[in-house]
Amino acid sequence: MKKIIIALFIIGSIPLQAQEVLSLPECIAIGLQRNYSIRIVRNEQIISDNNATPGNAGYLPTLDASGGFSGTVNNNYDRSHEGEKYKTNGVNSESANLGLNLNWTAFDGFNIQAEYDRLLELQRMGELNTRMTIEDFVADLASEYYNLIRQKIRLRNLQSTLALSRERLRIVEERYYIGMMSRLDFQQAKVDFNSDSSSVLNQLEVVHTSRIRLNELMALDNVEENIILKDTVIRPNIFLDEVDLWTSTLATNANLLIAQKNRRLSELDYKKVKSRNYPYVRLNAGYGYTGNWYDTGSYEYQRRLGFNYGVTVGINIFDGFNKRREQRNARIQIENNHLRTQALELSLRADMSNLWMAYQNNLDLWELEKENLIAAQENYSIAIDRYKLGDLAGIELREAQNSLLDAEERQSIAEYATKLCEISLLQLSGQIMTYLSSQPENVSY
Repeated sequence: MKKIIIALFIIGSIPLQAQEVLSLPECIAIGLQRNYSIRIVRNEQIISDNNATPGNAGYLPTLDASGGFSGTVNNNYDRSHEGEKYKTNGVNSESANLGLNLNWTAFDGFNIQAEYDRLLELQRMGELNTRMTIEDFVADLASEYYNLIRQKIRLRNLQSTLALSRERLRIVEERYYIGMMSRLDFQQAKVDFNSDSSSVLNQLEVVHTSRIRLNELMALDNVEENIILKDTVIRPNIFLDEVDLWTSTLATNANLLIAQKNRRLSELDYKKVKSRNYPYVRLNAGYGYTGNWYDTGSYEYQRRLGFNYGVTVGINIFDGFNKRREQRNARIQIENNHLRTQALELSLRADMSNLWMAYQNNLDLWELEKENLIAAQENYSIAIDRYKLGDLAGIELREAQNSLLDAEERQSIAEYATKLCEISLLQLSGQIMTYLSSQPENVSY
């Protein structure tokens, strides 16, 4: 027993070095800068930004520079109609060329315009994906932040219970040695004290795991850094409004906006397919130099320097009914994306209803458990006074002690559950980033 007391004392008195007091907005700000998932999705957004250019869509012409050199060495054997024969060995011919070529698709049935609009939509979708990843991260970090607070509250409750068990053990030990209590009472007090000591040791591990998880989300260089949270209690926001939350959900929910972008992309794909019904016009121009060197023939050297230009107009007349098939499929895809958007709205409405019900229910439970805790504290206070007077058995005191711990635990669970519902509702409605600037203004203290 003494070893357990010493161990708990040592654990509780270890000096924390390099500690930093952090609020929730500060934790979020650090995580947004350092978290690897956030940095990856931001890089992916930069790629989509880089792709959304007129040149990538095909608006701009292409200009190529090319050059080449070639040569031949031949043994020539010629015979004329008159029967004369000519034989020449090692005849060398060389050719060089250098030029610029300009190609531009002036019109292709609005395909280029549709492609550019598509790239812009993909750019906006990249922004939405980044936002959704950030919102998921903020929700995860906020949940873990408050989980660490809850686990620390539970640790304090267990340490308080351990202190009560230690006081009971002291009283029983003194009375046992003067013959006022039996050895059974003394052993039971020791068993209860050891049980509470074990609970404290296990809870220390839980607190450590939660702290490491929070450090991991913030991507700290030292994942075991001893951070101190600015908040020591959980204060749920009791002033959320369901109508405002649902209105905000329809306007700003990232998943819903992405679904709408997917529908817009399917419309642009249909536009691209329809562009094949129109003719295309392609322009080309060039400026080049060509030189030839001959060992035989009428000329020793020839040079060409000048412009070339042209225009191509064409239209697809028949492609095996593929255009009609692709257009039908594109229209079906538009309808499917419309149905997906409606299904998502329905799913969000169901989630909002369930979360709102859970939020209100947990608020009621929270108020109830606060009243129960007051009653449990008064009950224990009466029990310990009676126990000191010898008017109450140890097992009855233990029941009062467990009732107090249970009441504290239930209140903590209700607080944390309410906060989780609050976080989920804010995430669903696209308002989760309010945790970055400051805590919600209207909270219960």
